[in-house]
Amino acid sequence: MRETCYGTVWAYAMIVAVVFVIVFLSKFELINRKSTYYKKRTENGNEYKLPPGGRGWPLIGDSLSWYNAVASSHPPSYVQQEVQRYGKIFSCSVFGKRAVVSADPSFNRFIMQNEGKLFQSSYPKSFRDLVGKNGVITVQGDQQRKLHGIASNMMRLDKLKSHFLKDIQMVMLQTLNNFRDNQVILLQDVCRKVAINLMVNQLLGASSEREEDEMARLFSDFVDGCLSLPINFPGFAYHTAMKARETIITKIKTTIEKHRQEEDTKEGGNGLLGRLVDEESLPDYAVVDFLINLIFAGNETTAKTMLFAVYYLTQSPPAMKQLLDEQRRLRSGKSDNKGEDMFITWQDYKQMSFTQCVIDETLRLGGIAIWLMREAKEDIQYQGYVVPKGCFVVPFLSAVHLDENLYEGARTFNPWRWMDPLNKEKRSWRNSPFYAPFGGGARFCPGAELARLQIALFLHYFVTSFRWTQLKEDRMSFFPSARLVNGFEIRITRRDDELEMK
Repeated sequence: MRETCYGTVWAYAMIVAVVFVIVFLSKFELINRKSTYYKKRTENGNEYKLPPGGRGWPLIGDSLSWYNAVASSHPPSYVQQEVQRYGKIFSCSVFGKRAVVSADPSFNRFIMQNEGKLFQSSYPKSFRDLVGKNGVITVQGDQQRKLHGIASNMMRLDKLKSHFLKDIQMVMLQTLNNFRDNQVILLQDVCRKVAINLMVNQLLGASSEREEDEMARLFSDFVDGCLSLPINFPGFAYHTAMKARETIITKIKTTIEKHRQEEDTKEGGNGLLGRLVDEESLPDYAVVDFLINLIFAGNETTAKTMLFAVYYLTQSPPAMKQLLDEQRRLRSGKSDNKGEDMFITWQDYKQMSFTQCVIDETLRLGGIAIWLMREAKEDIQYQGYVVPKGCFVVPFLSAVHLDENLYEGARTFNPWRWMDPLNKEKRSWRNSPFYAPFGGGARFCPGAELARLQIALFLHYFVTSFRWTQLKEDRMSFFPSARLVNGFEIRITRRDDELEMK
């Protein structure tokens, strides 16, 4: 009886304690939301003022709000909410530390243009461990500039015309020609396989379909672990991703060894890897991380943009019709030809004006690089505030791309907006502060032109070869990586152009 009484008292005490904590935390949150400015002292004792913003909940800060937004179909929702309270540059507590977040185009460009000078890249431990410390994404300073230069040289515009154009189309056709009429597919898996096949083919040289399928599976596990909790124990995404990384490294090292054993390597028989090993004098561990970085970046940008473009076109029949008409004009006169004449030429590619609008709009709405991760290298003054040395800085690119003040109907898929002369400045994706799907500054994506070429060619072959019917409702999510939550399940049927023309 006494034990029962004690148990009842203990239960009531726990309830009271929980209620007290909830009330305390709620008041704490309210107080911090009212706390517009956050002041602190620098290492030399001078007081600085961070941009305005609340501190969020104890310990977790604003992380839950952040992750909820990113896992939704509209990642900037949390940022836009804070912008209404505090302005386009605000502070919050996320990723376990104080951060300055920017939805301001000018400040974002300032951050990107001062990469390596005032700011440096900063990534979570899981991302650094998986991508590798010697890759172009994570290295700093002179080594970053060297690797970025190598990557940019490997994917120059002239090399796209001479080395990539035909090979890309052969990989596309090899994959798409395997589909049966009336087949049900998950387009997300198809796009991932196509992108991996393209990167493996170009970077490591030709490989079998079985090896390409395995690489697609490995990189799927790899990507899912990049923003996971770094718990290296079976059952956790990080552990699975690290195992995938080990297997990928083994495969790349095997390819390097095979390349060195070949008698004739002067022609670069193993794709870009051959030139990398022969000409750049990088140690093997650096070559491995360099290739993992390129495959990772190329797969994420290309695969997801292919997928999202088809997803948006499915929701916009007028855009679908205009793109199909454009691509059919390019195909006319080629379907009866054999050999080299059946492929899209560089001149054909340059005529895909509406297709480029579709790609630009897809990157604006569903761009993969929704934010960048940077850290201040020193105390930085900007618009009356100070970003202290070591502070986490987040240029939230997607918040700019979806700003109603910059883009009318910002959340609507409207590729025709890019045909408006008033948007010409915004469309300059190499240097526009309003549209930066490939980043900017010293870390501007070296494969941007290659990615656009691959996406355009995929759209050409996919829309001219198939009709499709969406079988299941779907939506976007951007955590742990950009995706459609149901994989975009569709039923495809082959087009019969002769019947359609009657």
